[in-house]
Amino acid sequence: MTKSEMKNILKKKIETKEAVAGVIGLGYVGLPLAMLISKKGFKVYGFDIDEAKVKCLKKKESYISHIPSEKIKELKNFEPTTYFSKLKLCDVIIICVPTPTTESNEPDLTPVVDTTKTIAKHLRKGQLVVLESTTYPTTTRDVVKPILEEKGFKCGVDFYLAFSPEREDPGRKDFNTETIPKVVGGIDKVSGEVAVAFYSQVVQKVVPVSSAEVAESTKMLENTFRAVNIALVNEIKMLFDRMGINIWEVIEASKTKPFGFMPFYPGPGWGGHCIPVDPFYLSYIGKKYDFPTRFIELAGQINIRMPEFVVEKVEDVLNKSKKVLNGAKILVLGLSYKKDIGDPRESPSFKVMELLEKKGAVVDYNDEYVPVMPKMRKFKMSKHSVKINSKNLKKYDCVIILTEHSYYDYQMILKNSKIIIDTRNVYKNSYPKIVKA
Repeated sequence: MTKSEMKNILKKKIETKEAVAGVIGLGYVGLPLAMLISKKGFKVYGFDIDEAKVKCLKKKESYISHIPSEKIKELKNFEPTTYFSKLKLCDVIIICVPTPTTESNEPDLTPVVDTTKTIAKHLRKGQLVVLESTTYPTTTRDVVKPILEEKGFKCGVDFYLAFSPEREDPGRKDFNTETIPKVVGGIDKVSGEVAVAFYSQVVQKVVPVSSAEVAESTKMLENTFRAVNIALVNEIKMLFDRMGINIWEVIEASKTKPFGFMPFYPGPGWGGHCIPVDPFYLSYIGKKYDFPTRFIELAGQINIRMPEFVVEKVEDVLNKSKKVLNGAKILVLGLSYKKDIGDPRESPSFKVMELLEKKGAVVDYNDEYVPVMPKMRKFKMSKHSVKINSKNLKKYDCVIILTEHSYYDYQMILKNSKIIIDTRNVYKNSYPKIVKA
């Protein structure tokens, strides 16, 4: 079979929905994507090493807060599995595994490498492999491609390889997996063509780019842009706090300018899988090219310090009440990294709680989206969400709002709390017991 014939066969299978897709990693990115591909008429295998996730899906139950179980029940051609031998049945294989950082904030590509090795074991001619996991430019070409070619297959001839950055924003109402434009870049022209053909059947708009490196860099730029601007507004918040100026009022006034300004909002730190991680991936590859990324590294330093700023505020406000942090009872509201979702990845709440406990405070938390504190790579705490009511609130010396979930009764919290540290500007008006941080 010629190179052209093989490509046309796969494209025809994609166009007629006869192609079988496999999504590896059924988390916040992989599961919505697998569901969408299935909804579009493709047979989909969902692969994950976590047996608990697969069991949930087989029972038609969701383990992600913003994906209702009813949506899982609607799926008709989706098969979750832990058997990776079924990869050989797939025409399209999409990698959606985590790309974390190490303790020293360097990229940890272990999940990507291990997954690629697994794919290589079952790789057959005519398959399309797409990496969606966020990573630094050149990963697809320099890390993934050599592993897949180890058995003698050649990329662009025997199989196709591309990168398409995930752009999920869990809990968002105005955009979803289908409506967010999809950037796609192939390792070579043929791979890019095949990948664009597939995603064109799944999402509303595909944005083809000239290479996998451009696609990888797109995600790096998007999230580094956000990280730097979040750091900027956090630094200005700390300055204005010292000057007695309300940063939130300043932002609202600045927003009235119809050009040249985009609002970013301060908080207790950065969270989620992308913003606290991606800039360090870009900084890492910059060092390999002997190019120090000073803006990125400075932004990281500022954002990482924000939990310390919050704890300092708690300490100061307790001192003014003639109390000490050592032995104080503190209630943290919100463990997830953003409102109204159950995703705690890289949430600043963990660091705030750790710092408080190191100073001797007794810390509880409330978050209905995260009823049990999960095992985290960087934090060793074991807690359950406590109930929040007028009686319980009165037991705490201080309440810290770290995630502004919609289900909180903020007036009840205001009425029954002794002191509130508000890091999210929940309370727009000034109250004696409220301190902004």
